[in-house]
Amino acid sequence: MSAKEKAKAKAEQIIGKAVQKTAHMRGDKNTEAKGAALGARGKARERKEKGKDFFKK
Repeated sequence: MSAKEKAKAKAEQIIGKAVQKTAHMRGDKNTEAKGAALGARGKARERKEKGKDFFKK
Protein backbone atom coordinates (compact mmCIF):
# COMPACT_ATOMS: atom_id res chain seq x y z
CA MET A 1 0.00 0.00 0.00
CA SER A 2 1.54 3.27 -0.99
CA ALA A 3 1.94 5.77 1.80
CA LYS A 4 0.05 8.42 -0.15
CA GLU A 5 -3.00 6.21 -0.71
CA LYS A 6 -2.90 4.94 2.87
CA ALA A 7 -2.91 8.52 4.19
CA LYS A 8 -5.73 9.47 1.84
CA ALA A 9 -7.84 6.53 3.03
CA LYS A 10 -7.26 7.33 6.72
CA ALA A 11 -8.00 11.02 6.14
CA GLU A 12 -11.32 10.18 4.49
CA GLN A 13 -12.23 7.92 7.40
CA ILE A 14 -11.34 10.51 10.04
CA ILE A 15 -13.01 13.43 8.26
CA GLY A 16 -16.10 11.33 7.54
CA LYS A 17 -16.44 10.35 11.19
CA ALA A 18 -15.96 13.95 12.33
CA VAL A 19 -18.57 15.26 9.87
CA GLN A 20 -20.97 12.50 10.87
CA LYS A 21 -20.67 13.17 14.60
CA THR A 22 -20.91 16.95 14.21
CA ALA A 23 -23.99 16.65 12.00
CA HIS A 24 -25.56 14.21 14.45
CA MET A 25 -25.12 16.70 17.30
CA ARG A 26 -26.69 19.43 15.17
CA GLY A 27 -29.53 17.15 14.05
CA ASP A 28 -28.66 17.43 10.34
CA LYS A 29 -29.49 13.98 8.93
CA ASN A 30 -28.46 14.83 5.35
CA THR A 31 -24.94 15.89 6.29
CA GLU A 32 -24.69 13.00 8.73
CA ALA A 33 -25.34 10.58 5.86
CA LYS A 34 -22.72 12.33 3.73
CA GLY A 35 -20.18 11.93 6.53
CA ALA A 36 -20.99 8.24 6.83
CA ALA A 37 -20.58 7.83 3.08
CA LEU A 38 -17.20 9.56 3.16
CA GLY A 39 -16.04 7.26 5.95
CA ALA A 40 -17.23 4.21 4.04
CA ARG A 41 -15.38 5.39 0.94
CA GLY A 42 -12.20 5.67 2.99
CA LYS A 43 -12.63 2.13 4.31
CA ALA A 44 -13.24 0.82 0.79
CA ARG A 45 -10.13 2.60 -0.48
CA GLU A 46 -8.08 1.04 2.33
CA ARG A 47 -9.40 -2.46 1.56
CA LYS A 48 -8.66 -2.00 -2.15
CA GLU A 49 -5.07 -1.04 -1.44
CA LYS A 50 -4.60 -3.94 0.98
CA GLY A 51 -5.93 -6.30 -1.68
CA LYS A 52 -3.48 -4.94 -4.22
CA ASP A 53 -0.63 -5.44 -1.76
CA PHE A 54 -1.76 -9.01 -1.05
CA PHE A 55 -1.55 -9.99 -4.72
CA LYS A 56 1.83 -8.31 -5.20
CA LYS A 57 3.45 -10.78 -2.80
